[in-house]
Amino acid sequence: MNNIPVKGYFLNRRESCNEHSHDVYITSWDGRPVYHVHPFSGVTSYDDGHVHQYAGVTEPAPTGVPHVHRYFTMTSVNQGHTHVIQGVTGPAIDVPGGGHIHYFEGVTTVNGMRPHTHHYKGGTGKES
Repeated sequence: MNNIPVKGYFLNRRESCNEHSHDVYITSWDGRPVYHVHPFSGVTSYDDGHVHQYAGVTEPAPTGVPHVHRYFTMTSVNQGHTHVIQGVTGPAIDVPGGGHIHYFEGVTTVNGMRPHTHHYKGGTGKES
């Protein structure tokens, strides 16, 4: 039998009962970091007579530990211009059946013939 090197850490659970338990978070498996990303997409708020669509993939973050993701994308071209969408997601939210998502929201960069911004918000897809 071969041993596979695994790195990570234990986190003590704070439970109200008398049981003692830990959560185990694995940060590398067989010398390779354990990371994941999430797809995200949506439509901005309606401002200056139009909306923009956007889609992207978050930056990688460690799997199995409390984390957030940075994200960056450009909106669709509408009325001759685009906007930048960027920020940091909220913490992981477990979903039924396994996996997790993250919520995100913010305001685009300023652009357009009449300078303006758009608001956006949504949830990522499950990790991949």
